[in-house]
Amino acid sequence: MHSIEPHWSWRAFYTAENDPKSPFFGREYSEFEFQDSIYNFVIHPQWDDIESQTLFLKILMADYAQKYAIIELMGEWNDTLYNDVMFLKRNIIDHLVDQGITKFILIGENVLNFHYSDDSYYEEWFEDVEEGWIAAINFRDHVLTEFKEGNIDHYFLLDGKLNAQDWRTNRPEQLFKKIEALVQRRIG
Repeated sequence: MHSIEPHWSWRAFYTAENDPKSPFFGREYSEFEFQDSIYNFVIHPQWDDIESQTLFLKILMADYAQKYAIIELMGEWNDTLYNDVMFLKRNIIDHLVDQGITKFILIGENVLNFHYSDDSYYEEWFEDVEEGWIAAINFRDHVLTEFKEGNIDHYFLLDGKLNAQDWRTNRPEQLFKKIEALVQRRIG
């Protein structure tokens, strides 16, 4: 797991540690000191800690004018044992919503498992972005199945073309426009 690093080629467009509106503003990263782990497996030091034992992330883009954020996730999303959605919601999402973000793109190809508890934080997040949306792209099939079994699909847009994105070949704004077009078709 230590070799899986967050997407780095968008750093010319945005870095959370240099964004005064980011919850990670001022953070310094090491390429050599591995301090975070998931179940005794160290992870790359570029991932951001959200105070969860099993879920880490990287804000790849936050565009306050267009009101969107692209977040890459890593680890196990475990609401049953660790209430990961609470840490995600309270430590990251609430901060971004306070900055005007209403559209979220969650990239989940590095989310290995999902364990459901209840939907209160998902419902709150959904209500917070009443004028926006939450799109989950490129999650593994078994994670999507768990989302659906926990009724998380009531709050997230997922599956279909959203889950078949070659997102790395796009610039952040291009990805946002593609996802927004798919979302508009679904909710329109």
